[in-house]
Amino acid sequence: MVVVPEFLINRIYQKGSLKRLENGASVSLKNVLGPGFISGFNYVKINDIIFEPKDVKFITNGQELSGTEVSEDNQVAFRLGQTGTLVMFGQDCVVEGMNKIVIEVMNPEAGKVQLKAEDIV
Repeated sequence: MVVVPEFLINRIYQKGSLKRLENGASVSLKNVLGPGFISGFNYVKINDIIFEPKDVKFITNGQELSGTEVSEDNQVAFRLGQTGTLVMFGQDCVVEGMNKIVIEVMNPEAGKVQLKAEDIV
């Protein structure tokens, strides 16, 4: 299993990208680490609100996938320099000021990968 230091993983989050949506939120990611795959979405947590895979969409390279569609059998390539947007829906979660964000995904080489960020709205 590959171990990726947390400070590198956290660089994937695009600072300033957190947006409040009606009944949800969106954030942007950019792969600055190297070629890789996402083989599952475990959850996205913004402040104290947890979004399960069914409440998450991942948009990249013209594809829009539900978090439940991404799996070991249906991996999504996330190449170096590639950007993506995560859209979470079903609950208001963004507050004025500082917001805490945790994104947990699965990677075939590294297993469970957790990205932690803070962003101001």
